[in-house]
Amino acid sequence: MPTRRAAMLSTVAALALSAVPARAAGAGPRTAGPVRLTLPVPSGPYPVGTVALRLVDTSRADPWVASRPYRELMVAIRYPARTVGGYPAAPQMLPGEAAGFAALNSFTDVPSDRVDWSATRTHAHEGAPADRDGGPFPVVCYSPGAGDPRSLGTTLCDDLASRGHVVVTVDHTYDASAVQFPGGRVEHSVLPAEFAKASPDRQRITALLRKTMAVRVADTRFLLDALPGALPQGLGGMLDFGRIGVFGHSAGGFTALQAMHDDPRIAAAANLDGVLAYVQDDSTPGNLSTVAADGLDRPFLLIGKDGNDLGTVPSWEALWRNSRGPRRGLSLRGAEHATYTDAEAMVPQIARRLGLPRKTVVENIGTIAPRHAITAQRAYVAAFFDRWLCGRDGGGLLDGPSGCHPEARYF
Repeated sequence: MPTRRAAMLSTVAALALSAVPARAAGAGPRTAGPVRLTLPVPSGPYPVGTVALRLVDTSRADPWVASRPYRELMVAIRYPARTVGGYPAAPQMLPGEAAGFAALNSFTDVPSDRVDWSATRTHAHEGAPADRDGGPFPVVCYSPGAGDPRSLGTTLCDDLASRGHVVVTVDHTYDASAVQFPGGRVEHSVLPAEFAKASPDRQRITALLRKTMAVRVADTRFLLDALPGALPQGLGGMLDFGRIGVFGHSAGGFTALQAMHDDPRIAAAANLDGVLAYVQDDSTPGNLSTVAADGLDRPFLLIGKDGNDLGTVPSWEALWRNSRGPRRGLSLRGAEHATYTDAEAMVPQIARRLGLPRKTVVENIGTIAPRHAITAQRAYVAAFFDRWLCGRDGGGLLDGPSGCHPEARYF
C-alpha cells in the first residue's frame, strides 16, 4: 500500500486492505486502455439477486461528522433468487465508490489509475425475484476491513448467497474508502485524517482504534434492529432472523466477534485475519477487547494468514482460552492478509494486464495459488455457517485436515 495507507491500516489494528494470491505475473503484455476485471463465479446452486438499502439511525449522531445529527449507512442484500434472466448484473462499485477506492489505493505498487474499478460486474442481479420456495434463509452480515468498501468482499458474499444464505453487507460510513448514497452523494473516509491527528501519540492512537471498533459494532447492531422493518417488497418472509451470523475481514472480523459478544441475537461469527486487541501489530500483547478478555459461549471461526495462529496472535490466544463455546481455527499456507478479499481475484489480473512483477502480486496476496485460496475460504466459511445456522455437517470439513484443501493448517 502507499505509505499513508499502510500507516493508517497497520495502526488501525492491522486493518490492512485486500491483496491477491501469488501466481506468475510480469510476463503478460501491457494493456493500452484501463484494465477491466472479472470476479469468480459463485459455486452454489442458487442464482443470486441483490438490492441496496439506505438505513438511517436517528437515535445517534454520526460519531465521525459532528454536524450530522444521525448515522447513515448503505447496505446491500444478497439472496437466493428464483431466476436472474433479464435482470442486470450489479456493479461491484458505483462510480463514486470506485473513484474513492482508487484515490485511497489499497494495493501495494499497483497503479490504481490504470484500472477501471467501476467496470467490474458481480454475479448478483439487481432486483431479481427471490426464491421463495427455498426460504426462509439464515441471515449472515458482512463487515469489511477498515478503510475498505463492503464491495471488496463480493467473491465470498456472492458465493455464500448462492449456497442458500441471505448475506447483508454494510459500509461503515466515513470509515469505508467511499460510500455512494441515492442521488449520487459520496461520503469519503475520514480515517487517514484521524490517524494523522492521532499520530504519533500512542494513547490517542489506541483511542482511535477503540472508537473505530465501537462505531462498527454499533452499526452492526443497528443493522439487526432496522433490517426487519426495512426489507423491500418481495423479500418479506425470506430472512430468518432467528438464525443470524456475522463475518468479516480484518477490522470486520474483529467487528463480527465483538458484535456477537455484545449482542445475543448473533448465533455464530467468523473472523478472517482480524486482530482482537487495540494494538498496532497482531503480535503485540495487551489492550485486549472485551470479546478476547471475556471469551465467547457461541460458535466462532478464526482463519488467519500464514503465520497467524494462537501462538503468534496474543488476542486470539486469549479469546480461545477464555471461551466456552465451540470454536475452530486455521490458517492457509502462503496466504497474506488481503487473501481474504477480492484482491485475491483482482491483483493477478491487474499484474498480467499491466506487466507487473511477481513481487507485486506476492506482496499483496502471498504465494498461495489464487484458485486454491478462493476455493478454500469459500468452503470453510460456508461449512461454518451451514453447521451452526442450518444444522448441516458439510462433510466434516471443520473436523480436521482435508485432502481437498491441503493449504489449511488447523490450530
